[in-house]
Amino acid sequence: MPSTKITKTAVDSAKPEATDWFLWDTELKGFGLKVSKGGRKSYVCQYRTPGGRSGENRRITIGGHGSPWTVETARAEAKKILGRVANGEDPAQEKQDLKKRLSVAELCDQYLKHGCATKKATTLATDTGRIERHIKPLLGRKKVQDVTRADVKRFLQDVANGKTAADIKTGKRGRAIVRGGQGTATRTVGLLGGVFAYAVDCGMIEASPVIGVKRFADKKGNRYLSQKELVALGEVLRKAESEGENSLAISVIKLLVFTGARKNEIQGLKWSEVDFDSGCLKLADSKTGQKYIPLNAGALQVLNDQKRLTGNDHVFPAFRGDGHYEGTPKVWERVRKTAGLSDVRLHDLRHSFASIAVAGGASLPIIGALLGHAHSATTQRFAHLSDDPLRAASEAVGNRISAALDSNPLPPNLTVLARR
Repeated sequence: MPSTKITKTAVDSAKPEATDWFLWDTELKGFGLKVSKGGRKSYVCQYRTPGGRSGENRRITIGGHGSPWTVETARAEAKKILGRVANGEDPAQEKQDLKKRLSVAELCDQYLKHGCATKKATTLATDTGRIERHIKPLLGRKKVQDVTRADVKRFLQDVANGKTAADIKTGKRGRAIVRGGQGTATRTVGLLGGVFAYAVDCGMIEASPVIGVKRFADKKGNRYLSQKELVALGEVLRKAESEGENSLAISVIKLLVFTGARKNEIQGLKWSEVDFDSGCLKLADSKTGQKYIPLNAGALQVLNDQKRLTGNDHVFPAFRGDGHYEGTPKVWERVRKTAGLSDVRLHDLRHSFASIAVAGGASLPIIGALLGHAHSATTQRFAHLSDDPLRAASEAVGNRISAALDSNPLPPNLTVLARR
């Protein structure tokens, strides 16, 4: 095999041949130049693993000739590699193992494909959006085993500070406005925790780097309509309907208020799921599985007013095709602005239903059943709202005790309570 002291002149003089060939350095054993038949020149380092004659020959590519790899920098790198070999390491094998390790982006793809069997399509779509718009851009290239708790903390701050903010075109007319923020950061790190928990289950890592990372307080679910705001919303809905606003969206919004259901449960509602005889909705599938929603008088009135179209089983049919209407969010944007409720989301109507139920004295288990919560912890967020009815009950009892101690008759409004 040809050998010489490898210099820039020697590299420039090396010409491609019919097959790949190597030029080995006479000063540093194992350091060489590979010249491919296509003309590419790369610096390499060759060595034998520990074990004498039983050791294996290894060859590792340092890099192609040119910046940053000159003869001098490549020779220095070869010395480092050979020094590691002398210490019993196997750099070439380590490099091969590194290539086999999954990146965070690859792990996320695997998680979406194999680790989400129990998730609903809507939840999966939300997870996919967070992965594509936040996790992959910031952590996607890192190897799973290399992600540290510090990386996750930095990721949390970056998303909260809007580093992944973007205006993304979706389809011909759609747009996805990605803003980031603390709420998004907290929920995305929660998803990241699920992804790394999957990696732990698969034996890729021993522990999740997400564990122990303190997130921002997630304020979702804290907004609900007061009595005054509910009245204002009703007035705006009536006016909007009289002025020609989309009647399907108005009806969807009313049903959301009256039932506490989720947006997709109402927008995608089918007549086959409406049971007027028993006064309930029988949803074949929802976020928490099969679900029954009792219908109060207001909800029944909305459904009775909704015209049933021949050939379409959807209560709120799309204007084109045989699908269901999906334009409620756009109408809600206009309605909430007019009503002065700019910080109220459609999902907050569900929270408002719960708050009114609490104010009416309903227990948390009853509210959980009405909303279709799978876990009691989800309903617990409304526990603080019971302060007002508790205070009212305490006031009523206090009035009765005072009346008894003073030997006064009960006030008229407490007579019924006393009889109970």
